[in-house]
Amino acid sequence: MNINKELKNYIKKYIFPKYTNNDKAHDISHVHHVINRSLELSKNYDVDINMIYTIASFHDLGHSIDKENHENISADIFHNDSMIQTFFSVEQSSIIEDAIRDHRASLHGTPRSIYGKIVSDADRSIDVNLSMRRGYFYSLEHHNDFNDEQHIEDCYHHASSKFGENGYIRFWLNDEKNVKTLEIYRKLLKNKNEYIKRFKIVNNIKE
Repeated sequence: MNINKELKNYIKKYIFPKYTNNDKAHDISHVHHVINRSLELSKNYDVDINMIYTIASFHDLGHSIDKENHENISADIFHNDSMIQTFFSVEQSSIIEDAIRDHRASLHGTPRSIYGKIVSDADRSIDVNLSMRRGYFYSLEHHNDFNDEQHIEDCYHHASSKFGENGYIRFWLNDEKNVKTLEIYRKLLKNKNEYIKRFKIVNNIKE
């Protein structure tokens, strides 16, 4: 099943440009990554890919407005977009809105639908190098008074709190790719010196 061309064109023209306001860790390249991963995960489930595509496209829109409440702002932007609503039934729109609200990694509780679980897991999908780059981008933009060592320490602390053995990240689907990569990342985090060495290579930080 192909994505509705009119829906795809509308999102490309009116939604994607809004991501220029986001930091580099949550910009359009991240959104495209989440879209592609969501569609990949969707192959294993009986879902409407137009809904999946829309949830993934809207999920981080509110990040530049208020990162601590971005999931709700993003859902409100979807809710208030009268044009996007024409592509879906009232029931479908409600599921999409809930899924956008449920995507956040630090969510307390379980996403309310398979749609929320798919996009949440896609947003959590772990590519170690990509995670290191996104972490560094975020630290650079939000801690411009830090030196390199402080940026690295900040990123290591965040990665450990999220992906470490006792981290808050949770996957809702039994996806082999996510499980294996999480094991690799946790092993790396246990060896801080190796983490720092790889971090510097990935982010081209000179000694």
